[in-house]
Amino acid sequence: MSGLFAVGCTVVREPSRSRDHSERMLSAFGADVGRDDLSVEIHPGRPLSAQTLMVPGDLSSAAFFLVAGSVVPESEIMLRHVGVNPTRTGVLEILSGMGARITEENRRECAGEPVADLRVSAAPLSGVDVGGETVVRAIDEIPILCVAAACAGGKTRIRDAGELRHKESDRLAAVARGLAALGVEVTERPDGLEVEGDPDRALRGGVTLATHGDHRLAMAFAVAALRADGPVHLDDGGCVAVSYPGFWGDLGRLGGGA
Repeated sequence: MSGLFAVGCTVVREPSRSRDHSERMLSAFGADVGRDDLSVEIHPGRPLSAQTLMVPGDLSSAAFFLVAGSVVPESEIMLRHVGVNPTRTGVLEILSGMGARITEENRRECAGEPVADLRVSAAPLSGVDVGGETVVRAIDEIPILCVAAACAGGKTRIRDAGELRHKESDRLAAVARGLAALGVEVTERPDGLEVEGDPDRALRGGVTLATHGDHRLAMAFAVAALRADGPVHLDDGGCVAVSYPGFWGDLGRLGGGA
C-alpha cells in the first residue's frame, strides 16, 4: 500500500507464495501492479478509480459449514458468494481428496477476486496425508479439517503445520486435547497431528472443551459436537466474534443448536 506513494518502484519478494488479496484489490482499483512468481512490483503514479464492491464471503469461515455439511448425515448446504482465491483453496482440495461432495456453482469475479457458490452434501470421508504447500494454503482451516478427519475412515496425517503453535493458541496441542476428550485417538507431532478416524463412531458427549479464547477452535469444536452422543460445552463460545459474530445464529438456523 505504501508503495503507491513512494518514489520509484517497490518490490516485495517472499519465500513462498502467500495470499494475494492486496495485489488483486489494488489492480482492480487501477494500480500498476506487476506479479512474477514470488515477487510483486508496485509502480506509483497511476490514478486509482473508485469502486462499488461486494466483499466475498470468507472461505475460512465457510470451512466450518463445509465440514458440517460433509459429516452430518443427510445434510445439504449452499454457501453463497464465497471467495475461492487459489491461494486460499487448500481446504477445498483437502476435503475433495477426502471424498467430500463440494461443487462450485455460478463462478464469477468481484474486484479481481474469484467467487462462487459452494454446495456441500453429506458424504463418506477417508483419511489423507497433508503437508507442504497445501498446508500453507489451508493453515487456518487445520482445526476444522481435524474434525473432518475424526469422522473419516482411516488415519489422517498432517505435517508442516508447526506455525499453528504460534496462533491465538497452540492450536496443535489444543486440537489434540479437545479431540481426545471427545474420544478420538490423536497423536501430536512437533509439526502436526495424526488423527485416527471412524465414520461410525459417535463422539463422546458430556464434556467441556477448552477453547483458549481461540475463535477457530470454538467453531471447530462446535461442529464436532454435531457428531457427539450428548451435549458438548465450550468454556468460551463468545470468542467466535473475533472473526464470525453470526456463527451461532447461522448454526442454529441450520438445525445445529448452540
